[in-house]
Amino acid sequence: MKLSRFITGNLEPILEEWELFARSLPIPGAAISKAELRDHAKQMLETIVHDMDVIENAAQRKKKSTTGVSEIAGKETAAATHGSLRQQIGFTLPQLTAEFRAMRASVLRLWMAQVSVASKTATDDILRFNEAIDQALQESAIRYSQQSDRTRNTFLAILSHDLRSPLSTMTMAGALLSRPSASSSSTTVQIGARVARSAATMTTMVNDLLEFARTQLGGNMPVSPTLGDIGEICKTAVEDASAAHPECKFELSATGEMIGDFDAPRLAQLFSNLLNNAAQYRTDDQPVTITARGDADRAVVQVKNFGRQIPEASLKTIFDPLVQLAISDEHKAPNATSIGLGLFIAREIASAHGGTIGAESSLECGTVFTVRLPRVSLNDRGNGG
Repeated sequence: MKLSRFITGNLEPILEEWELFARSLPIPGAAISKAELRDHAKQMLETIVHDMDVIENAAQRKKKSTTGVSEIAGKETAAATHGSLRQQIGFTLPQLTAEFRAMRASVLRLWMAQVSVASKTATDDILRFNEAIDQALQESAIRYSQQSDRTRNTFLAILSHDLRSPLSTMTMAGALLSRPSASSSSTTVQIGARVARSAATMTTMVNDLLEFARTQLGGNMPVSPTLGDIGEICKTAVEDASAAHPECKFELSATGEMIGDFDAPRLAQLFSNLLNNAAQYRTDDQPVTITARGDADRAVVQVKNFGRQIPEASLKTIFDPLVQLAISDEHKAPNATSIGLGLFIAREIASAHGGTIGAESSLECGTVFTVRLPRVSLNDRGNGG
């Protein structure tokens, strides 16, 4: 049986193996759906089959094998779209290329089990298949790299923009303080408050950058749990967020068992990031609320704000580093300053504690981020660092 006909007649078993392999790859964040795992695999296989069935002479095959990158880069193929989407949901480039390696091995293994005698036709089929799948891999890798470049450039643009604002405020404050007319105590207090807010904003961004770099270089985020009060940790986070957003009203409530084994500074950073995010996207007439409740096994903390609804597609990637920038920027609040790392850092801190974080959003109920943390027993405290 010709390889192209075999692929057409056995699409489902091949796609099942593709899906199983993709599911085995360690992708951070929420579980990936079956549709996302199979993303464009069927269309890519159909394109490969079509390519294999096209009759080519020696000159055409040579030209195909020497096609330049620039000639491929502009094509909007299923493989190209696959590369872009894989980058958006958190696949690494090695994981992307591993998918194609697995597809190649899977197809040839299944087909060879039905080919009893080697022949020139079979050899030609293998060569044509390898050429076609290499073409798809190149298209996918090129688009993946293009998407990565856009993400990086967007990140740098937003970082530059968001740092410029607090720096301008601090520069202006310094100029005002250097004037003799700025000697009154009321003026000094106002300028000092502006400087404090700008410093708090810049500190948050720098801390997020440092934590992001640490997770990229060293894997999991380190935590050092000690006996602590989740209610007090939330209170600290509210104080930090209030310094950065004095115009926003924050409301805190805590009920139930609050004591557990927590890395207090890390969790304060987690909740501060959620509160800062909520303050940026809230409506002016509604407060940002943070509620903490604890029972015998876990503590649950929720941060809620009312404002523009987060689209369902964005909720799937909102905790990914940098990836969500292109999506969320369309829905950015006028006063929003975010380099796209705060929610990623929050997820990493929750995960390091053995917990989870999720988000829901609707016009009726607002946007709610929910953090669930285990209250580790005292006998297990040594395992968290």
